[in-house]
Amino acid sequence: MRGNLPISRRSVFKLRQVAIGAIGSAKIKILILGCVALTILAVATRNRDGSLLMGWTGDVDGSSSPRGRYSIVMNTWKRYDLLKKSISHYASCPKLDSIHIVWSEPDPPSDSLKRYLNHVLRLNSRKDQQVELVFDINKEDSLNNRFKEIKDLKTDAVFSIDDDVIFPCSSVEFAFTVWQSAPYTMVGYVPRMHWMDQKKGNDKYKYGGWWSVWWTGTYSMVLSKAAFFHKKYLKLYTDEMPASIKEYITKSRNCEDIAMSFLVANATSSPPIWVKGKIFEIGSTGISSMGGHSERRTECVNKFVDEFGGMALVPTSMKAIDSRNSWFW
Repeated sequence: MRGNLPISRRSVFKLRQVAIGAIGSAKIKILILGCVALTILAVATRNRDGSLLMGWTGDVDGSSSPRGRYSIVMNTWKRYDLLKKSISHYASCPKLDSIHIVWSEPDPPSDSLKRYLNHVLRLNSRKDQQVELVFDINKEDSLNNRFKEIKDLKTDAVFSIDDDVIFPCSSVEFAFTVWQSAPYTMVGYVPRMHWMDQKKGNDKYKYGGWWSVWWTGTYSMVLSKAAFFHKKYLKLYTDEMPASIKEYITKSRNCEDIAMSFLVANATSSPPIWVKGKIFEIGSTGISSMGGHSERRTECVNKFVDEFGGMALVPTSMKAIDSRNSWFW
């Protein structure tokens, strides 16, 4: 009788095993799909919440947002060839709203220079943006002029730069995104450090140049020759910086960058952010290559400590690197 059954026990067993395998496989697939969906949801939520936590408004790329674009404030002095090269380069950078040239020469800029620079802007600017060029004329020749308040500045972000320094637009855009995540600190490419002078006591300091930063990985300043900061610090420098410090900077023709670092650190109690970027210096050597430079900078640091009533600078070892362009980060 058993031989007459249409399906043997062995066949039933095999069918059951196949069914169990199929159900198990389906469960695994459903589980994997569920994990993928949860991961996507978590990443989306994290990005949304992270944007709120880091201060982003969701309109970072929008030209209507004052935080979505930046303005260049460029210091220059009788180096018209370098000025032309710099303007020509930065005109092509996206998210650039305007370029303000800090002009402290005794004679105003010539009409031919204005025509040339405006022509370069029209030629090199992107089609979706119209970059404005403004000469901020100053009667007095002082390094303090680079931090004078600009009344009609449309953007929150200021990219302070010297006319003899060029960064690729991609590096500038990365630094700008870092600034957007921390808009009330300084974000820059050129780090420096202050060190306690053990020989002179706990309240005396030494200025540390690049090599001390390279050796220790620690810094407390980013120089304003290439740095982003909020425009409110221009007003703060203009209105609140002690007159004695401004006079000292005018006479010594040095240390306005250290003074700005003190100002921001004193206002935030936070360190700056050093951004990795390629730097191309197109000019001749500056005052940093002159003898006694470190000694003069050390004198500045100690004077500012006295004026601010203590050491305002905050050391850090954090460095921002664009992981898209770095194997080791």
